[in-house]
Amino acid sequence: MDTCQYGGVGSAIHAGQIMPPVILLMGPTAAGKTDLALELVQTFPLEIISVDSAMVYRGLDIGTGKPSCEILARVPHHLVNIIEPSERYSAGQFVRDVERLIVAIRARNKVPILVGGTMLYFKALTQGLADLPEANPTVRAELNERASRIGWPALHAELMQIDPIAAQKILPHDAQRIQRALEVCRLSGRRLSELQAEGVRQTPSHEYVPLVWSPTDRALLYERIAARFALMMARGFLAEARCLFARKDLSPDLPALRAVGYRQLFGYFSGIYSQEEAVRQAIVATRHLARRQLIWLRASPAFEWFDSLELSANARIKERVANCLQVR
Repeated sequence: MDTCQYGGVGSAIHAGQIMPPVILLMGPTAAGKTDLALELVQTFPLEIISVDSAMVYRGLDIGTGKPSCEILARVPHHLVNIIEPSERYSAGQFVRDVERLIVAIRARNKVPILVGGTMLYFKALTQGLADLPEANPTVRAELNERASRIGWPALHAELMQIDPIAAQKILPHDAQRIQRALEVCRLSGRRLSELQAEGVRQTPSHEYVPLVWSPTDRALLYERIAARFALMMARGFLAEARCLFARKDLSPDLPALRAVGYRQLFGYFSGIYSQEEAVRQAIVATRHLARRQLIWLRASPAFEWFDSLELSANARIKERVANCLQVR
């Protein structure tokens, strides 16, 4: 039997029936995962589950690279457009939703393929979650107020003193992650890195096939990021972001408003940046995101890599999926 499991061999057995494994299609932003997934769905009996912490929000369309309404109508993507940007969505909720969807998809005699670049969600699904305190609006408001006065790099410097292990993994301008690390320390009295090290390790509920789709040339990936952002701007990203910025029910501490690209354009609307500087900052932030994604992906020797620049990569990943689905 082909080796298809993330952490083992074979396919899952449910009620005496051998089930094909769940496919994980991972990769950095702008690698072409969405287009590849659409092609795989046309070839194999698959259903797509999005693994993207920004695509869950309605109204965040152009800036997230969300498939068009036409594509979504023709090829359903689960966990896309499921909540308002005024709401919050967590890794824990993602795991609960995915577990429910896997059961439903298999009941339709299809195979789930999880596609995206939110590595925290992949990690939560396959490895479990650390026992961290819930978000606290009061603490977050205090941290946001301090950041508005002294800047997030100064708070990052504080985090470096409190929890250097966590701080080394966070960029000085990554407001969301700096805030969360400091919030956890404040609420629990312990370092985030300690709690994560003690995180709940669980036996995966399903068999997983972790496939990585990424160009090996990072410079080319960065070029694609810049080109894609220019295309998004041409398609109306600025107007989309302005509509969100004008909404009275959205506050700056909401995860939706911290999505890469939107956050920088909001800075332009607030008068912090010129439009040109906001675009430059957004491209730089997207490159940093891609770098973090690649670092996480390369840390696991169990992941199978496919170089999207190779002419044979498309055929090889199709063959791999066919083998794991036992399609001949």
